[in-house]
Amino acid sequence: MTFDLGPALLFCPADRPERFGKALEKADAVILDLEDAVLPSAKASARGNIIDADLDPDRVIVRVNPPGSDEFASDLTMLSQTDFRTVMVAKTESASSLDVFDERFSVIALCETAKGVHAADRIAAHARVVAMMWGAEDLVASLGGTSSRREDGTYRDIARYARSRVLLESGAQGKGAIDAVHIALGDLPGLAAEAADAAASGFAATACIHPDQVQAIRAAYAPDISEVGWARSVLAAAEDERGVFRFEGRMIDEPVLRHARSVLARAGL
Repeated sequence: MTFDLGPALLFCPADRPERFGKALEKADAVILDLEDAVLPSAKASARGNIIDADLDPDRVIVRVNPPGSDEFASDLTMLSQTDFRTVMVAKTESASSLDVFDERFSVIALCETAKGVHAADRIAAHARVVAMMWGAEDLVASLGGTSSRREDGTYRDIARYARSRVLLESGAQGKGAIDAVHIALGDLPGLAAEAADAAASGFAATACIHPDQVQAIRAAYAPDISEVGWARSVLAAAEDERGVFRFEGRMIDEPVLRHARSVLARAGL
């Protein structure tokens, strides 16, 4: 199982069905959210909205409530009445909690608590998991903190650690990694910088919470013409070389060639 839905994943509250189609038009995939975006009193009707949704199942992720919550079992029952098979599990804290999913489902484990980040290696190794995502605000709240970011907008060290750990454990198991949302809606430059760093670091996608954020994410993940040209040239040069070689004043070895292949993959080539 692989994760390849595109770089911009847009959350949409499951109690707003009038937004489902528009969200999917804007983004590479839509995350229909049954958890934090929906009030407890609206969760039952939100499940009905997902059952009734006429959307491409290959581009839909359903975020369910945390394992062990009162709503989780109802979410699973609802999924069996749909064609949606990619599930994001909120506040995943153990690999065993994912055993309820059979081979029909692909799971995106959302590690957004101290327990979840601590268990990221075991969660990433689960057979149903195709990708991991991390969340900053719930993580800091689980530690008793009050803010994931400093006054200048950069992440505090604990958030940076969680981001790195989820990326590393995902990569160690050959799974995709999804970067957290940028909650400052008006800060498109900050989002663009974070998404560019995510793409360069190895994340497969960045989640977002507003359609206006989609283009900044796509642009950040798309390599520019010069990057694509370099990748093509260095890979062509490697066909005539063995082992380490010199190219445009730079030492080239297999890790650098893998970087080049990643650039072309992000460019869709």
